[in-house]
Amino acid sequence: MDSITFFKDLAIIIVSAKVFGLLAQKLKAPQVVGEIIAGLVIGPCLLGVVEKSDHLSLLAEIGVVMLMFEAGLETDLKELIRTGVKALLVACAGVFVPLVGGTILYSCFYGFESVGSEGFFRAVFIGTIMTATSVGITVQTLKELGHLNEPIGTLIMSAAIIDDVIGIIVLTFVIGFKNPDSKPSAVIVHTLLFIAFSFGAGFLTYYIFKYIDKKYPHRRRIPIFGLALCMFMAFAAEEFFEIADITGAYVAGLILCSLKDSQYIARKVDINSYMIFGPVFFASIGVTTTLSGFSKDLIFFSIGFVLVAMICKIIGCGVTAKLMKYNVRDSLKVGVGMMTRGEVALIVSKKGLSVGMMDEKFFTPVILLIIVSSISTPIILKLLYKDSKDAPKAAQVS
Repeated sequence: MDSITFFKDLAIIIVSAKVFGLLAQKLKAPQVVGEIIAGLVIGPCLLGVVEKSDHLSLLAEIGVVMLMFEAGLETDLKELIRTGVKALLVACAGVFVPLVGGTILYSCFYGFESVGSEGFFRAVFIGTIMTATSVGITVQTLKELGHLNEPIGTLIMSAAIIDDVIGIIVLTFVIGFKNPDSKPSAVIVHTLLFIAFSFGAGFLTYYIFKYIDKKYPHRRRIPIFGLALCMFMAFAAEEFFEIADITGAYVAGLILCSLKDSQYIARKVDINSYMIFGPVFFASIGVTTTLSGFSKDLIFFSIGFVLVAMICKIIGCGVTAKLMKYNVRDSLKVGVGMMTRGEVALIVSKKGLSVGMMDEKFFTPVILLIIVSSISTPIILKLLYKDSKDAPKAAQVS
């Protein structure tokens, strides 16, 4: 695709995402739902006026990185520390239950095989795909509803970040049994090193920004430097520690969230995110979706895959939250907030295909899961928050 064609596609994405987002808002649904549907309409599934490309993928990646940076900036650090243990427990359950559920589902359709056999590891890999959580859509939804920096929103955010790290470790261990060249222990080491790096770099960076913030309050150089930190942390997480870039971006936001000008930085970053990068990210989910490989023999498996993946997250995370003395509604918010799947599920699937642990036909149920969970999660969350007492006014964005 040449640059001229890309500009045309970008114009179509921005306009359609805004139009469908406003329509969704009129129908009392979060704008993110409309943006995802816009991608389906203009993409290969329906009109086919926009095609997936490397340019689009890159802008979408920047979009989710900036979204996670904003989420970090708007996080209450004291609340995050307070809910750390709870988030870890929710994340562990959110990985374990879908892992078991996916393994059983595959075995029910394609046969139960002995532990250690190739068929067994294929079944476990299907469960591994289900462990991934795509926090971007939940973050945007909670932000629109005005609940992102509340205790439940912080719990979901923290658990989703930990969930992805645990999911990556599980993926590496599963592949390690299949591929002797893989080193599962290296993932644990890289994760610990990234945590140590984040503490060290974060401590130093915070005081540098605190000095700049005090000397030059409310100057545009502060959000510019903040965005640079976001991009560097995203790069460092992937390049040096093999951790998801969105985790690095979120950590960058956490480093700066205690500054006096943290909300000023968030507002400036949100301008770019709202106008271009955010809509491209959410629309790209629909644009990159194709159902050409769908066949009759996959229909029932796909239905089961979608239902099991979503229900297992609600059960695993929601029940764990209930055991920690949250009420039923808040527990459901946690479970539903954790059930979205996105780019991480696709990355895991592609990895499985490359090492021979998954057939290409299983991309279809993964894509359906991403679509269904991405659209249903914002709607269900809004219903759960609808009658909340003392609910803050949702962000009015047009």
